[in-house]
Amino acid sequence: MVALLSSWPWDNLGVYKYLLYGPLVAKVIYSSAWEQGKADQWCLHILILCALRGSIHQLWSSFHNMLFLTRRRRVLSDGVDFKQIDEEWDWDNFLILQSFIGALVYYSFLPIRKLPLWDPKGAIVALLLHVGISEPLFYWVHRAFHTGYLFTRYHSFHHSIPVPQSFTAGYGTPLEHLFLCVVMGVPILGACLLGTGSAGLVYGYVLLFDFLRCMGHSNVEVLPHGLFEALPFLRHLIYTPTYHSLHHTEKNSNFCLFMPLFDVWGGTTNSKSWELHKEINEGKNDEVPDFVFLAHVVDVSSSIHVPFICRTFGSMPYSFKPFLLVIWPAAFLTMLVMWAWSKTFLVSFYKLRGRLHQIWAVPRYGFQYFLPFARDGINDQIELAILRADKMDVKVLSLAALNKNEALNGGGTLFVSKHQHLKVRVVHGNTLTAAVILNEIHKDVKEIFLTGATSKLGRAIALYLCRKRIRVLMLTLSAERFQKIQKEAPPECQHYLVQVTKYQAAQSCKTWIVGKWLSPWEQTWAPPGTQFHQFVVPPIIGFRRDCTYGKLAAMRLPQDVQGLGMCEYTMDRGVVHACHAGGVVHFLEGWTHHEVGAIDVDRIDVVWRAALKHGLTPA
Repeated sequence: MVALLSSWPWDNLGVYKYLLYGPLVAKVIYSSAWEQGKADQWCLHILILCALRGSIHQLWSSFHNMLFLTRRRRVLSDGVDFKQIDEEWDWDNFLILQSFIGALVYYSFLPIRKLPLWDPKGAIVALLLHVGISEPLFYWVHRAFHTGYLFTRYHSFHHSIPVPQSFTAGYGTPLEHLFLCVVMGVPILGACLLGTGSAGLVYGYVLLFDFLRCMGHSNVEVLPHGLFEALPFLRHLIYTPTYHSLHHTEKNSNFCLFMPLFDVWGGTTNSKSWELHKEINEGKNDEVPDFVFLAHVVDVSSSIHVPFICRTFGSMPYSFKPFLLVIWPAAFLTMLVMWAWSKTFLVSFYKLRGRLHQIWAVPRYGFQYFLPFARDGINDQIELAILRADKMDVKVLSLAALNKNEALNGGGTLFVSKHQHLKVRVVHGNTLTAAVILNEIHKDVKEIFLTGATSKLGRAIALYLCRKRIRVLMLTLSAERFQKIQKEAPPECQHYLVQVTKYQAAQSCKTWIVGKWLSPWEQTWAPPGTQFHQFVVPPIIGFRRDCTYGKLAAMRLPQDVQGLGMCEYTMDRGVVHACHAGGVVHFLEGWTHHEVGAIDVDRIDVVWRAALKHGLTPA
C-alpha cells in the first residue's frame, strides 16, 4: 500500500498539470477586468514567484552543465544519466503545491493582505526567526526523516539520486515539501504577525531560500576555500555544495538546512567536509579524458539541444519544438559571441569501462563549413583542440562529420602531417561508418546506385561492394575520378563499377546509397519500394511514401555506459553517430595508428568485428 503523502495527486497528468495554475490565472484576469480594473495582486505575486523560483532552479542546472566552466570544480565526477533525468522530470511539482498553500494563506490570514513594498525591520525579524526556529526545526525533522519508516517511505526517493543537481532540491514527496513549506513560512508569517512584513521580504526570502537550496545541490563548488581560511567562523554560518554532497553520499551526517552550526551542536558534522572542500577547490577532482569526440553545431536551433540550455530537451532526440522560437534570438546572439570567443568547449561526458569519454564542440555552425573564407579559422580551432587533447594525454580524438571534411583538411590528414609527433591518435571514424552502411544492405542485393560516389566514403563503399561481386552504379560527372577509383579495384572486379551521369540510370535499382543530398525531384527517379541508405549531412527528406529511408549511420553504445544523459542530435538515447563509435572502438582496441585520409577498405571488416566484440550494436 502506498504511504500517505508519498506521491503527487497530479502524477498522471503530464504537462496538463500546469492547468492547475488556472484558478490563479483566472483570478488575476477576472479581478483585472471586473474589480475596478485592478488585478488580484497576491495571486499575481504567486504566479511571478513560481516563475522566478523555476528560473533559479533552471539557471543553477545550466551552470552545473556548463562543463567547460565547471569540470574542475565538480564535487562528484559522475555524469547525470537518462535514468536520473527521468526521475527528476517533474521536479517542479512542489511549486504547484506551494502556490496552493500561498493562496490559502492569503485568503485566511488578514495581516498579509495589505503588505507594504518594503520594511527593513522585517528582514531582521525574518533572519532571527530563521536562525532561531527554521534552522533547528529543519535539522531535527531532517534527522527524523533518516529513520526507518520515514526514510523508507519518503526520504529515500530524494537520496536515490546519484548526482545532486538543482532539480534534485525539488525532487521529493508531498510530505517533505509540506514540511519545507512550514520551515520557509515561519520567518515570513512571523514578520507579518509582528507588523514588519513586506512584499519585498516575501520575494527576497523565498528566492534566497531556493537559491541556497539549489547551490547546495548544484554539485559544483562555488565558494573559495581561502574565504573559510581567512574567516573560519563562516564554516558554521553557511554550507557549501561539498558539505551537502557528503550528506547525500553518506546519509548519516551534515543534516543542516544552510548553517553547519547545528551539525556542530548535534554532533553530526562529517569530519571530511573541509578537507574535501579544499581538494575540490584545488582541482584534485578533475579527470583527464581518455577519449574525445570533437563535435560541431549543425544550425542555430539545434545548438539549443545541449544540457546547459535545457537538460530535459537535450535528453531526447532533437526535433523542432515551439519553445525554440522563443529562445532562438538568444541562441543567435550566443552564436555571435561564440564566434568572437572561438574556444572549443566541453558539452557532455560519459564513462565506458570505467574510462572517461568527453564530447567537445567546435563553436562553428554547419553553413560556415561551406564558406571558403572560414576554412582556415575552422581548421585553426580543430588544430587547437587536437593540441589541447595531446597536452592533456588524451588517447584518441575522433572528428565529427564536417570537422573531417575532405575539402577542409583532407579527413584530418592536415593535422597529422603538420604535427608528426602527436601522442593523441586522430580518428575520422569513417571506416566504421562505411561498415555500418554496408551491413545494412540486404545480402541478396545485386545492384546498387551510389551518389557521392567519389567521396571518401563513396569510394570505400564502391570498392568493398565490387569485391563482393555487386554491381555499383556510381553517379559522377568526372570520368577521371571514376577511373582512378576503378583502377584501385582488383582487375577481375573492375567491371562491377559502372559510371553513370544521370539519375535516370537508376530507374530499376531499388537500393540507393546516398552520399549527396537529394531533392524531392531527384528522388522521383527511384522505383517504388526503394531503400535509401545515406551518409549525407544533413539527412535527405523522406519525400516518397512508397520508399524506405534509413537514418544516418549510427551504433548503440554498450550497456555498461555510465553517466550518459544527452542525445546526439536526432539519435535515440544511447545511440551515437558511427564516426563517434569508430573513435570509441579505436580507443577500446588500443590501436596506435591515426585513422585519417582515405579509408583502408581492408580494415572495414576488422573494425566492424571489433565494434561488435566490444558490445556496440547496429542502431
